Amino acid sequence: MTRNKLPSPGLVGAALTLICTLASVSASAVQSAELYRTQAYFYGRFEARVQFAPGDGVVSSFFLWKDGSSSTTSWNELDFEKIQAACRLQINIWSGTGTQSPQTPSVTGDLCGGYHTYAFEWTPDYIAWFIDGTQLRRETGSVVAEYTQNASQGMAIHFNVWVGNASFGGVLDPSILPLYEYIDWVQYSSYANGSFQQQWREDFDGAGIPAGWAVGDWQSPYGLSTHNPLNVNVVNGVAVLSLTADGATGYSGVPPVDTDGGSSALPSDAGTAEAASSSGCGCRAAGGRFGGWGQVPVLVAFAGLLRRRPRRASYRRPPTFSSTSPPGRQLEG
Repeated sequence: MTRNKLPSPGLVGAALTLICTLASVSASAVQSAELYRTQAYFYGRFEARVQFAPGDGVVSSFFLWKDGSSSTTSWNELDFEKIQAACRLQINIWSGTGTQSPQTPSVTGDLCGGYHTYAFEWTPDYIAWFIDGTQLRRETGSVVAEYTQNASQGMAIHFNVWVGNASFGGVLDPSILPLYEYIDWVQYSSYANGSFQQQWREDFDGAGIPAGWAVGDWQSPYGLSTHNPLNVNVVNGVAVLSLTADGATGYSGVPPVDTDGGSSALPSDAGTAEAASSSGCGCRAAGGRFGGWGQVPVLVAFAGLLRRRPRRASYRRPPTFSSTSPPGRQLEG
């Protein structure tokens, strides 16, 4: 009888080296982009006027991130993420040690063909997601309490565009590159005594990356693209995040004009707002142009499980903290 032999240590080492080399080549074959605010903020309304990047396999996002988030300590993140070829919107919250609760609400309008106003509201009592003033989701109770306890250092605003895969975002056909995410404006309003007060607004009117902002230079979550500073540009009052082939970085076009003028949409609970329990499981399935699943609560929870994405790398540059940090915290400058 012939016995199967184990490969020699030298062969195993060579194979691992080849795998690592191929992974590195794969990561650099597509250049992605990330733009983020260097200052973190505690409580408030975080808003942006964004046109997400189209295409299957393209994840295009606006999110809040707590620097240093880790599955071994605590993880804080709030997301608006465009996924898949149909430009579906996924909204998500990460809390605890990396527990996420994604939902794919039904929304109207073309998320990749026009600008929309996206907003997070984070207060002592609730966390809510809005699009064009309509509430999509609201979390209360223990979810908010845990989230806030672990986010006392504040949250920083981030935008990025990167390559997903079959488990999240879709499979990219490189022939559709380049693709772009456009950001018309961003603003932050602090929260105190039951009301919001605007603290700053960024209209990207300058020629380069504005003060208080920085760009990413690390691999994206699946390692299928690498954030390249050359793929973040400010053109005609719009921040442009590009997803390009290796060696074809940058942006030379003209950003689409925001036909609504880019005014802030005040959040409202009206319309097709979705109320979510503290468990984070909503009761509206994706419908309309997103597949017409109808009102099937089980599908929402199951679809969320199928679309869970990997944790982000936790080696982002540390932010500084604003004067709106929670009372008693030592401010860092």
